[in-house]
Amino acid sequence: MSTRSLRDRMLDPSDRALALLLLSPAIVLILAIVAWPVAKLLANSVMDVRLSQGVPVRFVGLENYAAALADGMFWRAVRNTMIIVVVTVPGALVVGLALALLANMPFRSRGPIRLALLLPWAMPLAFVGLIFAWFFHSEYGIVNDVIRRLGYTPQIWFNSPALTLAAICIATIWKTSSFMALILLAGLQTIPNSLYEAAEVDGASKWTQFREITLPLLVPSMLVALIFRTLTAIQSFDIPFSMPGPGEETQTLAMYIQQQAVDYLDLGYGSAVAVFMFLLSMATTWVYLRYIRGDER
Repeated sequence: MSTRSLRDRMLDPSDRALALLLLSPAIVLILAIVAWPVAKLLANSVMDVRLSQGVPVRFVGLENYAAALADGMFWRAVRNTMIIVVVTVPGALVVGLALALLANMPFRSRGPIRLALLLPWAMPLAFVGLIFAWFFHSEYGIVNDVIRRLGYTPQIWFNSPALTLAAICIATIWKTSSFMALILLAGLQTIPNSLYEAAEVDGASKWTQFREITLPLLVPSMLVALIFRTLTAIQSFDIPFSMPGPGEETQTLAMYIQQQAVDYLDLGYGSAVAVFMFLLSMATTWVYLRYIRGDER
């Protein structure tokens, strides 16, 4: 049997060769916008690249990583980031689930309610941060006005790291709960009504239907929403940057990376901190995917 010539294989490729040929533009694009920047980030993280001092670039190995692990500001940024993750991810899930259930209720004119879910999600993050910075302003903010009318003492929100983080978490939950609601609403649409009808025939209450039918069948949609929401929470920048607390007490990891790499032009150290955030994101994704695979088994 004679082997096919190169020209014949190009004119009549096999299924595998055709698949690779069709996927090649996507592969090149992924390499250009993902693989190359990550490789450049890893390379910079082991180099001394301080543009502000005019020193020559030199290889320093793991010195940048060691400096980050010994840096109190780095660990403070990690703590603030984890607070935002732990508070806003479950908060957005609970609020988003409530909004999705409301939008899925069988009543007329559901269109405006579903359209309203898009508004917070469509707003720019920095714009949301500026809006809530005004809400929590100590002198003319709406929150302090309501507190004053209720007879309590108004707070100076942005003079306290704890109060600033609380305001940031409230703004983040408001912004991201609509995203969770849209994903959960799509999951609710896939649940057959026949299951609820059979449960009503058996005498199951609304709470029992929610616990035994809605929640179990929403788990896949919840996991997808949680993966995206957790990753964006780890990378929080716009809202905390627009609602700054005292000094650098409320810096997140993304803000700390921006400070080191952009403000101080220390690309080597900033890249090392960015690698830590990248590893944290990958570890979080791995945990979710492992849970999904275990649940499928």
